[in-house]
Amino acid sequence: MKPISVILVDDHAVVRAGFRLLLSTESGIEVVAEADRGEAACQLYWELQPDVMVLDLSMPGIGGLETIRRICNRDSEAKILVFSVHDERVYVDRAINAGAKGYITKHAHPDVLIAAIQKIAGGEVYIEMGLASHNVGASDGQAKDGLDYKAIIGAFSPREFDVFLLLAKGLTAHAIAGQLCLGYKTVANYGTQIRSKLKVSSVAELAHIAIVLGVMKT
Repeated sequence: MKPISVILVDDHAVVRAGFRLLLSTESGIEVVAEADRGEAACQLYWELQPDVMVLDLSMPGIGGLETIRRICNRDSEAKILVFSVHDERVYVDRAINAGAKGYITKHAHPDVLIAAIQKIAGGEVYIEMGLASHNVGASDGQAKDGLDYKAIIGAFSPREFDVFLLLAKGLTAHAIAGQLCLGYKTVANYGTQIRSKLKVSSVAELAHIAIVLGVMKT
């Protein structure tokens, strides 16, 4: 039987090496390529048409969510498994809404990665046990002035969401620009838009919203 072809996408070479070593123990899975950012992942996907792409969300460049969106917009049958350190429900929702077919965390047992790849390759959706139950209550995302933070953040573009989270964590615009490989002015503009939509003016307020919605832990 032909092995399941997999592309690994993570900006850390050591992490990719660990993935590759783990998957090499499974005779029914073959890693055919690796990428360290979304732009390269998109190109490799079109060239190789893998059975499954295993993708991190936190990467420089266009980022993981935008990578999912671009691939799935061109190929609705694309099978993308998110493998992330983030276990908050909002990340699962955004990834699945962008088109991913599965979501597991890097804290999961190694066997979970193999099982998830096999399930997704077979046409199923796979979400790690426990992630689906971490929903934010309907009232948790309401601001005092009636704004629905959950809805506003849910409507953020993938890049707006990335910038929002990093701002909430206290990173400066210069630091975010370096991490996401964006121009300083671009990040500053995103920051202005985000604060305007949420009607806040400080990092503390952004952090509070992120914590309330379960996007960021205390």
